[in-house]
Amino acid sequence: MFGTSGVRGPVGEDVTAALAVSIGRALGMEADAVVVGRDVRDSGRALVDALAAGLVESGTDVLDVGVAATPTIARAVAGADADAGVAVTASHNPPADNGFKLWTPSGQAFDAAAQNRIADRVRSDAFDPADPNDHGRRHGFGDVFERPATASHRAAIVDAGRRALAAADERGATASLTDARVVVDLGNGTGRVTADALVELGATVETLNGQRDGRFPGRASEPTAETCASLRSHVAETDADLGIAHDGDADRMMAVADDGRFLEGDTLLALLARAAVADAVADADAGADDVDDAATPRVAAPLNTSLAVDDALDAVGAELVRTRVGDVAVAERAAEEGVVFGGEPSGAWIFPSETLCPDGPLAAIRIAALAAERSLSERVADLPSYPIRRGNREVDAKGAVMDALASIVDEEFDADAVSALDGVRVETADGWLLVRASGTQPLIRLTAQARTDADTDALYDRAATLLDRAIEAAE
Repeated sequence: MFGTSGVRGPVGEDVTAALAVSIGRALGMEADAVVVGRDVRDSGRALVDALAAGLVESGTDVLDVGVAATPTIARAVAGADADAGVAVTASHNPPADNGFKLWTPSGQAFDAAAQNRIADRVRSDAFDPADPNDHGRRHGFGDVFERPATASHRAAIVDAGRRALAAADERGATASLTDARVVVDLGNGTGRVTADALVELGATVETLNGQRDGRFPGRASEPTAETCASLRSHVAETDADLGIAHDGDADRMMAVADDGRFLEGDTLLALLARAAVADAVADADAGADDVDDAATPRVAAPLNTSLAVDDALDAVGAELVRTRVGDVAVAERAAEEGVVFGGEPSGAWIFPSETLCPDGPLAAIRIAALAAERSLSERVADLPSYPIRRGNREVDAKGAVMDALASIVDEEFDADAVSALDGVRVETADGWLLVRASGTQPLIRLTAQARTDADTDALYDRAATLLDRAIEAAE
């Protein structure tokens, strides 16, 4: 039921009001108070109502924050002293989709064990209704609690921005957003908190696709180089210092440098991670009580992350630790001691000292602070860059093919070169290859990377050959 980032699917097919009631009932069996909210999709109205009905029927109080960014909803759980939160959202998916993402008070998404617990109750229809005279209460219908929840989120990220700028000043750099010009592409979603926070920090802000609309008429919800063509052009043709792009629920953030270049996810990961490492080292030097100055700072990222991130972190004395694909898996690792940052190249960025939820607006403020100190185009020029090849193969029996692939790989490679953390990943002297089944589509994804084009092509061809053999063996 749960994928790499919650429950998602087409409304009326995979995602229905009946499912929302069941999730509410299942969650209500372990929570006395739950924060709920939704993104801009119109289908979210009925789904929030159904979810709240299931919770209330279980005796659980519901705090409805209305339409808000997913990180706003996640952060509101602790602020409301609630036990859990649910964002009704399909994030960057198409308008016809919707879904549910569950949050703990720390801001961390429900981990695999908690997701399985909820899914098992839904499948078995296990439900313990409250006494009819002791149902929960639903507090607020949107605007009543949306404004304070969003205001609290904005205050938190403004404070983070001020601390980042102050740290730059302590390093002897001149960093101020007072003269900065930032273009924020909201993608018709819920990311206005980013624009408001930047204005409060002194920046001049221009927005694109600022009108909330769950049909996402301005551009597709997922921020990519292709979908953000207007943002790229606008930044390149004006005197803007950077561009920011969010997806529909603003848990993701991508950026455009001052020269109009769309920054790929691995590049952003390296920039944000190195800044987090610098902060951790500064805290250690200052003798912060919660920092181990002898420990190597670690950064959590999925196993399909570029070698360039490894090399960029190695240059500043930090280490990359790899996780399964999905921000839920990254958050689990980011919660560990010594991990100073977690990120997914798709645009989910986690700052564990602030919150364990992917917080697109916070990431936007942090990247803006970096740009205020030194232009992003200059920073990117200092980073290594290596070729990477990706492809998909449509396969019906994904499970059988991946089982066959695992057996083939075990016979051909040393055990210490192979990881089965998520799919099959093989490290070689030249680079790595990854063959992984899609969590949502009948596809198997192939990725290969090395430090030269020729080595990358050779690794990709080897991955494709291994997959061909696995498909044949599984037939």
